[in-house]
Amino acid sequence: MSGLIIDDISMRFELPDGNAVQALKNVSLDIKEGEIMAVLGPSGCGKTTLLNIVAGFLAPTEGNITLGGQVVRGPAAERGMVFQQGALFEWMNVRKNIGFGPRMKNTPKADIDKRVDELLGIVGLQDFGEKMIYELSGGMQQRVALARCLANEPEVILMDEPLGALDALTREKMQGLVLKLWKETGKTIILITHSVEEALLLGERLLVMAPRPGRIHKEYRLPFAEMGVNADLREVKTHPEFGPRREEILSMIWDMEEEIMGRTESAA
Repeated sequence: MSGLIIDDISMRFELPDGNAVQALKNVSLDIKEGEIMAVLGPSGCGKTTLLNIVAGFLAPTEGNITLGGQVVRGPAAERGMVFQQGALFEWMNVRKNIGFGPRMKNTPKADIDKRVDELLGIVGLQDFGEKMIYELSGGMQQRVALARCLANEPEVILMDEPLGALDALTREKMQGLVLKLWKETGKTIILITHSVEEALLLGERLLVMAPRPGRIHKEYRLPFAEMGVNADLREVKTHPEFGPRREEILSMIWDMEEEIMGRTESAA
């Protein structure tokens, strides 16, 4: 399947009081198959709205999304979503959660069992297949969410702040897992995050979005994701380019936040 094309997307929300919010305006991207892209920006810049349009949860006001030459008209198995909270089925154990998608497609049980075993190994949960979701830590639950997404064999994995609720050590381990999955599976990954450091580590492409109306402010091509596949992420952070890039992007987003606050105060 060929890449994902975001073609001049705009999104306008009509409000009950007759006003409207322009959440996105003229966003265009050509994302190659197998790329991993991180998206950053101040609150209200339309990051999650863009992701929901790509997922098919929202229809854009203008423009369209194509994947493999086919226009996206709603949710479909070739685009998998991983949320900040795993959205797992609490009444099912780990194995049944991971195998849920294939079961809905009437995949033979032997094939499901084989695939679930493979995925349990990939995400490091070989010994937890029979555990209930509530018995797992937050990091383990996100591993299950990743495995469940992969079980549907998506071409594109969409991640909306998937590591935001984790403690620092678990988050670092999960960042390494995301890079491992990216390299081993060849999937296209788009990840929304509020962490500049995480975006630098996980985005071979990094987009900084400007506030409302949401649009692409700046794009970076970075070496750190590729470096992090086979290196300790703490070592990657010591690269001479990492610190300056982090400060540059932090300052950029901070200036945007200041501008937003200034607008709010003026309006008040």
